[in-house]
Amino acid sequence: MQFHTQGAPRKFIQTPALIVILYEASSGIRQIFTDGRPLPPNNEPQPWFYGYSTGKWDGDTLVVETNNLRDDGWLDIVGTPLTDAAKLTERFRRVSYGRMEIDITVDDPKAYTKPWTVRHNQDIMPNGELIEFICGENQRFAPQ
Repeated sequence: MQFHTQGAPRKFIQTPALIVILYEASSGIRQIFTDGRPLPPNNEPQPWFYGYSTGKWDGDTLVVETNNLRDDGWLDIVGTPLTDAAKLTERFRRVSYGRMEIDITVDDPKAYTKPWTVRHNQDIMPNGELIEFICGENQRFAPQ
């Protein structure tokens, strides 16, 4: 999953009913439904690495709830576990032109004894472009 800990850039595309996040790393795509729908029960639909996300605005903060995550996922790039019982709550707030704070609360009773929250401070590059990310199987680079 690695929503916010992957070092590669990502792009947010916002429409009235949907926010799409394109992750440069591994060419990932995440959908956040902002049309007022509730989160579905766990395992409905089929669990995904990025889960099923709904969002709503609370003033200047986007609040996103996510469930339906795969049982064998990771929360970050070092392998912090995340199970299919997890529910994530993210609070995105743009604090200045070039900075965004993201507070993430992890509630996963199969992996942790109680919910916990972490803050990620992210730089924003509004005019940046994503590049193609390809990782070929058995890819090797010749020494130069």
